[in-house]
Amino acid sequence: MEIKYRTSNNVLTAKLFGDLDEYSAEYVRMSLDKVLADLNFVKNAVVVLDFSNVTFMDSTGIGVLLARYKKFNQKNISIQIYNPPAQIDRIMKMAGIYSLMPLTGK
Repeated sequence: MEIKYRTSNNVLTAKLFGDLDEYSAEYVRMSLDKVLADLNFVKNAVVVLDFSNVTFMDSTGIGVLLARYKKFNQKNISIQIYNPPAQIDRIMKMAGIYSLMPLTGK
């Protein structure tokens, strides 16, 4: 898993590459927690998770998303999901992710 970050105004886009599974979960957690620390004092910040290059996601990935949602939400930072491939989109729909983190750009 690789994550590339880009910022524009109060929007930080995290473009994920590879598999979001038990092997990459800790890296993704730590990386997004660092983002949270950096955005801690930015008002109306939005984090967009770009899934267009994610090739696989399992239940561990869902757990990572839910835990990061909770942490970011406590700091009033919203998370949006961008352009997941069909198989990832299906998993997110079944897990109810979009009720917490809206789908954008699809």
